[in-house]
Amino acid sequence: MKRTFWSTLALLFIVVLWYLAADRITPFTSNARVKAIITPITPQVSGTVIEINAGNGEIVEAGTVIARIDPRQFEIQKQSAEADLERATQDVGADSADVSSAQARVTRAQTDLETERLQSARVFDLEKKGLVAIAKADESRRLLADAEAELDQAEANLESEKQALGSTGADNPRIQAALAKLADAELKLSWTNLEAPARGVLSDLDIAEGNYAKSGQSLMTFLDATNVWIEAYMTENNLGNIKVGDPVDVVLDMHPGKIFKGEVASLSAASSDGTKSKPGEATEIPRVNGWLRDPQRFALRIILPGYTVGDETDDVRFNVNGQADVIVYTNDNGFLNLVGRVYIKLVSWLSYAY
Repeated sequence: MKRTFWSTLALLFIVVLWYLAADRITPFTSNARVKAIITPITPQVSGTVIEINAGNGEIVEAGTVIARIDPRQFEIQKQSAEADLERATQDVGADSADVSSAQARVTRAQTDLETERLQSARVFDLEKKGLVAIAKADESRRLLADAEAELDQAEANLESEKQALGSTGADNPRIQAALAKLADAELKLSWTNLEAPARGVLSDLDIAEGNYAKSGQSLMTFLDATNVWIEAYMTENNLGNIKVGDPVDVVLDMHPGKIFKGEVASLSAASSDGTKSKPGEATEIPRVNGWLRDPQRFALRIILPGYTVGDETDDVRFNVNGQADVIVYTNDNGFLNLVGRVYIKLVSWLSYAY
């Protein structure tokens, strides 16, 4: 009986020591969520939706036209602007056809450049996190440079056509006003095509052809498939030794039994304490009940290099706000790291049961 008591006490002591050491060296949390960039698809012009080219949950590539607003009213506005430019140039004895065509190319080049800048910014962000190959980032830089060069060339051609009108024509206020009106009509017409800002997924799609889209009001939700991460909520005690770049094992509830290799991308420097004090008011004190206080948690961002939503090379799926278990290896302690890997593997198997 005495031997059993002392053995149990020794085992309990070992477990407590392991828990205290692991809490700092191999911190673990089951309070973690899958996160991704969520972009509302918001039309910049109003009109009837005449096409929807993607379904709910469908992977679409960057630049794909996922919905189209009836362009007829904007085509009419463009034709009206072209007629105004024609009348204005006739008044000064010039030909507006070449200027109109050059203006259309400038508008298209501006739209293409803006799209390429958005897509390149996402790729460059992923490059910093080590999620894409350098060659892909270099390709994005080349495409961005090409788009900038295309706009410069289009603007140069437009300026050349303006000069062909003659100094009096180019400076004529009526021609300047007609050119501005045509540029505005071209831009609004380009906005009737709602394009995917990156490779991603449409979520909660609940509109159909015939719905009326209002400018400035979100029409659907888009999830960026190229920028997915895990947000783990760690206690302050867990964070003591964690550094950016530390290796991480992740288990997703959606994929029980599978361990994903990740790394720490960033640590949050702030967290809400639940108080709502405003400037000029007395400080609101967080309430603590009992002699054991609740630990304060901070967000830890973890990336999973090599995994993207809808990758054809694997069957991995990510649901935004899906639950995960996370363990971080903060140093080269062989024993604690081994115990941590055995523990997270056990957790991955237990995920089958719940």
